[in-house]
Amino acid sequence: MTQERTTHPITGAVGVLATILLSVGGITVFIRSIAGGEPIPGVFIGILCLVLGILSAIGLFTVQPNQAVVLILFGSYTGSVKESGFWWTNPFMLKKRISLRARSLNGDQIKVNDNHGNPVEIAAVVVWKVRDTAQACFDVEDYERFVNVQSETAVRHLASSYPYEDYDGDGISLRGTTDKISEFLKEELHQRLKAAGVEVLETRLSHLAYAPEIAQAMLQRQQAAAIIAARTRIVEGAVGMVEMALARLSSAKVVELDEERKAAMVSNLLVVLCGEHSVQPVLNTGTLHN
Repeated sequence: MTQERTTHPITGAVGVLATILLSVGGITVFIRSIAGGEPIPGVFIGILCLVLGILSAIGLFTVQPNQAVVLILFGSYTGSVKESGFWWTNPFMLKKRISLRARSLNGDQIKVNDNHGNPVEIAAVVVWKVRDTAQACFDVEDYERFVNVQSETAVRHLASSYPYEDYDGDGISLRGTTDKISEFLKEELHQRLKAAGVEVLETRLSHLAYAPEIAQAMLQRQQAAAIIAARTRIVEGAVGMVEMALARLSSAKVVELDEERKAAMVSNLLVVLCGEHSVQPVLNTGTLHN
C-alpha cells in the first residue's frame, strides 16, 4: 500500500526569474556571437540557454485550493503538493492533478432481493472525497470508477442483509430504521474504499420501494396490517369504556343488573363502539325475560 508524502517545492517566483534570465541570456549570447564573428560557440551556448529557459518554464505549475498535485519522476513517486499557490519543480516531473473537494455520487436504482427474498428497488447517495492522493493514484486503476462499483456492491449487500420492513417486531429494517441503515452503509463503504484512499463523508438512501411485480400485494399487506392495528386499538378502547360504564352504574346504584342483562349491555355497547357504520336504535318495549 502506497503511503502519501507531502512535499514543498520551490516557489514559482524563483522559477519565473530563472526562466527570464536564461531566456534573455541565451538571446543576448546568440546575438553577440553572431555580431562578433565567432558564431559556433556562441550560438551553441545561446541555444543551450534557451532550451534551459524552456525547461525551466515547464517546471512551473499552480495548485488551486482543495486540489493536490502528485509528482512522479521517471516512474518514482516523489511526493504530493497540497498547499495552494504558484510552484516550481523539476521540469521532468510528471504532474497528476487530483481534486480534494467533496463529491456526491447519486447511485442508480438497482433491483435486489431483501433478507426475506422480496424484490426491492433501492438507490443511495454517497458523499466522498480523496483522503490519500498516493493511494488514489497508484493503488487502484481508476479511483472514481472504483467508488462507483464499490458503492453499488455495498448497497446490494446491505439490501440483502435486512428486510424491507419488520412486521413481526421492532428489528432493523430498510424502511423502519433508515438512520441505522445509512450508518451501516457508511461503515461498509469506508472499509471498501480504504484501499483507494477515499473517505466517505455521508451516505443516505435516496430511493426505496418494492419492485413493481409485488408492489400491489405488499400494499395490500400493509393495509391489512394497518386495519388490524386500528381494530385492535378500537377494541381495547371499547372494552375499557364498557368496564367504566358498568363500574359507574354499579357504584352510583343507578340500576341493578343481573348477569344476563350485563351480558346484553356489553354486547350492545361493543356493537355500537366497534361498528364501522352508525347503528340504528331499537326501542325495547318489553323485557329481557320471558
